[in-house]
Amino acid sequence: MKSTAVPTLDMVAARAGVGRGTVSRVVNRSAHVSERTRQLVNQAIAELGYIPNQAARTLVTRRTDTVALVISESAERLWGEPYFAGVIRGISRELDASGLRLMLTMASTRTDRENLEPYLLGKHVDGALLMSLHGDDCMPARLQGSGLPVVLCGAPAGALEVPYVDSDNFDGARQAIQHLIDNGRRRIATVCGPQDMAAGRDRLRGYRETLREAGYDEDPTLVADGDFSEAGGLTAMRRLLETTPDLDAVFAASDPMAFGALRALREHGRTVPDDVAVIGFDDSTLAAHTDPPLSTVHQPVETMGEEMARRLVALIRGEETGPSRTILPTRLVLRHSA
Repeated sequence: MKSTAVPTLDMVAARAGVGRGTVSRVVNRSAHVSERTRQLVNQAIAELGYIPNQAARTLVTRRTDTVALVISESAERLWGEPYFAGVIRGISRELDASGLRLMLTMASTRTDRENLEPYLLGKHVDGALLMSLHGDDCMPARLQGSGLPVVLCGAPAGALEVPYVDSDNFDGARQAIQHLIDNGRRRIATVCGPQDMAAGRDRLRGYRETLREAGYDEDPTLVADGDFSEAGGLTAMRRLLETTPDLDAVFAASDPMAFGALRALREHGRTVPDDVAVIGFDDSTLAAHTDPPLSTVHQPVETMGEEMARRLVALIRGEETGPSRTILPTRLVLRHSA
């Protein structure tokens, strides 16, 4: 009759013909084990179906092999916008290759973040990836001050010295505006992103500086505030069409906002790109399927996620110290909207 006993460390040691301590070192990924011994122990683990006690392992290694991804947005934004999915795919792929687990949590309000911090600081995770931070968020400084390895998606607000990975938001906006200028557009508007986020500020700066260098007068009526969402783009574009009906181009600082802008232009009977050219930012999977297909700035979101995870793993393993930054290039993808 087949035994139903739960396999133990001692049973694995007996099957592999090694000591209990050797099995423990293999389970805890110690370097002080020969490759032949490691193979014998892993074979015994597989044959017996042994599952290591994670709590006991954590006591020995002082590591949980778990990384937290904290996204400061609502569930609606997280699951509704392709940008987040792309970054998460990149993070997950890199962590899987490193043998680490990903814990995803949303913290869209200050209270959410205050409630989450004690858990993160309580040694339940080996490190944290923070995404979609806004200017008044104190979490990065507090986590880093506690000694927890932290990497941000996007540049931090202010002078905080913490590792981050970002796209070249300024140059992406510059490429978009220069294309519109080169194609004879004279009244170029923008639906900008949140100004309490580095991405929003840098894309607006790219818009303004490129126009200024081309000799265009700055016109505040051509700038409308947005929040990176489709609803925000729709509202902002409606407002622009009321205040500056002679506009002939718009740069939306995210693809969802560009989708909203296209809808508003249709409502007002404007054709794209004949009456108004439209360029977005993200190169999301939906951009090629709008009517007309959306010209947009490509940012390598999956590569961003991979690089964030790679940097965090290096910090956790002590292979990298101190703040660092990675800025990934962007490029303009031309379709039919501009």
